[in-house]
Amino acid sequence: MLSACRLSVGRGATRRGLLGLLAAAALLIGTFGQPAPAAAEEKLKVAAVFETPIEEPWVNQIHVALEKAKTEHGIDYAYSESVKSADFERVMREYAEKGYKLITGDAFGAERIARKVAKDYPDVAFVFGSGIGPAEPNFGVFDNWIHEPAYLSGLIAGKMTKTKVVGAVAAMPIPEVNRLVNAFCAGAKEANPEVKCKFSFIGSFFDPPKAKEAALAQIESGVDVIFAERFGVVEAAVEKKVLAISNMSDQSSLGPDTVITGPVWDMSPTVNQMIKLVKAGVFTAQDFGGFSTMSKGGSYLAPYHKFDALLPAEVKDLVARKTTDIMDGTYRVDVDESIPKSE
Repeated sequence: MLSACRLSVGRGATRRGLLGLLAAAALLIGTFGQPAPAAAEEKLKVAAVFETPIEEPWVNQIHVALEKAKTEHGIDYAYSESVKSADFERVMREYAEKGYKLITGDAFGAERIARKVAKDYPDVAFVFGSGIGPAEPNFGVFDNWIHEPAYLSGLIAGKMTKTKVVGAVAAMPIPEVNRLVNAFCAGAKEANPEVKCKFSFIGSFFDPPKAKEAALAQIESGVDVIFAERFGVVEAAVEKKVLAISNMSDQSSLGPDTVITGPVWDMSPTVNQMIKLVKAGVFTAQDFGGFSTMSKGGSYLAPYHKFDALLPAEVKDLVARKTTDIMDGTYRVDVDESIPKSE
């Protein structure tokens, strides 16, 4: 580089001028002698589109996992909540046009819309909660396959009920809901063959007042342990001082004297896999549902909290044994997606 920098100093050059030229040369040498700084790795832009408010437990678990991924995977995460079906397409397209390479969320009520948009952006990975299979080339699906901890919760309910009547208040009789309440009832009946199960469906994924009303009706009919498949049920259980099983997240704080435990859906294994594939440029349309099972770390039973000291040892031992059997593959919880009938 020095050979390219010819410094010519005439007789009339001052000492100050010479020093200035030497300084400029030194600066030039320093600039060209060092490699250019490496460009910062561009963050993967991930967006989520949710039909319900972020407080709804099903959606919240997805949101929590994506927030966690901001730190663990360095993603740029944005989301839209309470998006009506009429706006779903517009919101999805806006994210795709803004360069988001992974778009996720819940699409049960906007299934056709989500799939339609995905076809127009083949270079974007779309992964949505769905009861239907994936679609090539870029529409993946997931679901909350948490029937295993729902079954374990049922074992507890069957052992703890005094009236021998347990209940479940759920969204609507669709496969992904049916398999949870059926697993809960199966566990209760296994623990106590004399148990009867009652079921109520509120016809909505998020309507806490209606869920509470349905729960109160069940409690009045004799239910003394109730599965809060939907938000709002725990409030009724607290009010009437009966035991409750929460769903999707650890909801003990809503009723420390009421909520024994409940299935927890951990979306991190699913989210981690989606991000890994997109970053590697090898994403394909697939069903990510398996990452929600207990053996994959995608679901588990919430801590007992204060009920750790209240549950009989035989109940905790039963749940512990069944948990081990599920985790090592020696016991399989049946997937029953038929519409449940109250007894």
